[in-house]
Amino acid sequence: MENEKIFGMYFAKVYPMLLAKAERKGRTKNEVDEIACWLTGYSSDSIHGFLNSDLTYGDFFRQAPAPNPDRKLIKGTICGVRVESIQDPLMQEIRYLDKLVDELAKGKKMEQILRK
Repeated sequence: MENEKIFGMYFAKVYPMLLAKAERKGRTKNEVDEIACWLTGYSSDSIHGFLNSDLTYGDFFRQAPAPNPDRKLIKGTICGVRVESIQDPLMQEIRYLDKLVDELAKGKKMEQILRK
């Protein structure tokens, strides 16, 4: 039930929270965009277009044009849960983005975050 609430949130409401988390730690909007584009295959322009739409957070991931196959290399915990053990595929995609933004905010280099 809680998952449905998250899936139904508007992307335009969630994205600024991810951005604020990174910016509080001195990281940039461009870095957050790079992470989101790497993960989903969207362009930066597409992502910014979604900020003026009613696209849900769930649909942002469901409709991702080219999910990066290397996203499966993302390991670790976010919100006390190991991302690699999340059973719901859509929630796992959401937590992947959370984890990457968390790594960004903790000062990791982009090469590490993007699993290069």
